[in-house]
Formats: sequence, C-alpha cells, structure tokens
Amino acid sequence: MPEVLKAPLVVEFAFTRSLGPVQSAFLTGLRERVVLGVRTTDGRTLVPPVEYDPVTADEISDLVEVAPTGTVTTWAWNHEPRRGQPLATPFAWVLVRLDGADTALLHALDVPGPDAVHTGMRVRIRWAGERTGAITDIASFEPYDGAPEQPRGHTGQFEDPLTGIVAPARLDYTYSPGRAQSAYIDALREQRIVGERCPSCRKVYVPPRGACPTCGLATYEQVEVGPRGTVTTFCIVNIKAAHTANLDIEVPYVYAHIALDGADLALHARIGGIPYDQVRMGLRVEPVWTPGARHPDHYRPTGEPDADYETYKELL
Repeated sequence: MPEVLKAPLVVEFAFTRSLGPVQSAFLTGLRERVVLGVRTTDGRTLVPPVEYDPVTADEISDLVEVAPTGTVTTWAWNHEPRRGQPLATPFAWVLVRLDGADTALLHALDVPGPDAVHTGMRVRIRWAGERTGAITDIASFEPYDGAPEQPRGHTGQFEDPLTGIVAPARLDYTYSPGRAQSAYIDALREQRIVGERCPSCRKVYVPPRGACPTCGLATYEQVEVGPRGTVTTFCIVNIKAAHTANLDIEVPYVYAHIALDGADLALHARIGGIPYDQVRMGLRVEPVWTPGARHPDHYRPTGEPDADYETYKELL
C-alpha cells in the first residue's frame, strides 16, 4: 500500500465589503476611541452592534455610546498565539460586557497567566497607537481596578466615516488526500491514471475518493483508465488568471470535462493543440506530459473520429 501523502495548504484571499450605517459608525468610532452599540426597541444595548434585532428581527439603528471599561463574563486561555492574533505572547480570550452594554464583546486580555484572569474581573480597553477603523484598533483589554469610566455621549456622527473595509481571510491547514487519492497521485508520477471500481455498481471513479458516491461502499479495486478520452462538455476562458503562476496561459483557452476511456466520471483539464473555437463535444483527446510534471499539462486531439454522442451522454 502506498504511503498516504500530506502537505501544508494555505487558502487566502482579501474580502472586500461595504459598510452600512451601523457598522460604519462602529468601526469609525473605534478609530476615534469611541465604542458604539445599538439600542433595540425593548431598550437593550448590543455591542458589537448589529443592523437587525436578533430576537425580533426588527431593523435597528439607534446608536449609543458605551464605556471602555467592563466585566469579563467568561474566558479561555490561549497558551500558543497564532499568526494574526492580537498578541504575540500567551493571553486570554475573553467575553467582556462593557459598562452600558447588555451583550459581550470578544477580544484578548493581556495578563501574565491563567491565574491572573477570572470571571467577573474588571477590565479596560487598551487602544492601539495607530488606528484605522477595525476591531484591531482595540489592541487588547487590560486589568482595571478603578471606577467605571463614563461615555461622552457620542451620537455616532463622524466627519469622515468609513464606507468599506478589506478583510483578509486565510486558512492554514495540513491536507491529506487519503489512501485512494494518494494512490492516484503516485500513479500520476508514472504517467498513469488510475481509478477505483465500486464492488456493487461496478462504476470506475477517477479521481477515486475511496468510496462509491452512489452506493456508499468502500472501493479498493484499482483500474487503470485512459490515457485517451472524450470531451463531454467545455467552456472557453476569456479572463486571464491573476497571481497564479501555474495558470499563466494566454486567453482565450478551453477548459473541458474529459471522460477517459474506461472511466465512469469525467475529470476536467485544459485542451491545447487546437484553436479554441474548434473544440467540440465528442472530440477525442490524449494527455500531454511535460518533464517532471505531476499531472498532464493539457490534452490534445488524437486525430481519431469524434466519439458518438451515445457513448458519453451519461457523463455530461
């Protein structure tokens, strides 16, 4: 049995969103060292503010300032901070109900250890030195033993309010393709394409998933398929991929679903060696490998007659 593979994988993108009047006021307020909540029709003050009452679903927009001091309602110790978290040293994640608020705000509490934090302790916002209108304008919370600070009665009106934000989203994890796909990848190194056959319906799936998606049974019987196949459906790509070195391809080009001979599931790949406007359903193609590649670079026409529609209509 081949070794099960694993590799680090990062999924990252910048998410751009516009802000409505409530979120705009909240984030602009943080930039100005003001914490704003929103008052519901029954008199509760929600911090962070939302645009709709989570109980009644009523639209709410009555902004009210709350104090930068508050009380820890619950907490958890973070002994190993990760990239992008508020503090580089161990800290406590805390829910803090700010004075004047009826809900709690999640943020970091800067204390030397778990023995220094407890439910009910009093804390205060530590503001970041440079603020841009983001939740990170609150650098962290810190212990506080003074009297509750009083809000200044800010109305939520600002001369230069934020209208949008760019929020980076990133997910770091270790991906393992599992037994079936590890065998599939190992075969690609030898320029072979293998699938697995369901013991019940006898369909061959490529790439294999380790189980039949129709019958739900585990699959173990390996079947070599292709290397030739048939274009079932395709699309013409007219937009050049940005910041993707392995897709530095001149447009337009064709991306297609290809039913490899002997397979019961079409896989997708790029079509080359033919003008994009001559690609068609039923076109017979074969893989083109480049030295050291882990998979076919593209598929090209074989010169065979087109496949009859009846032979691939179930694979569209």
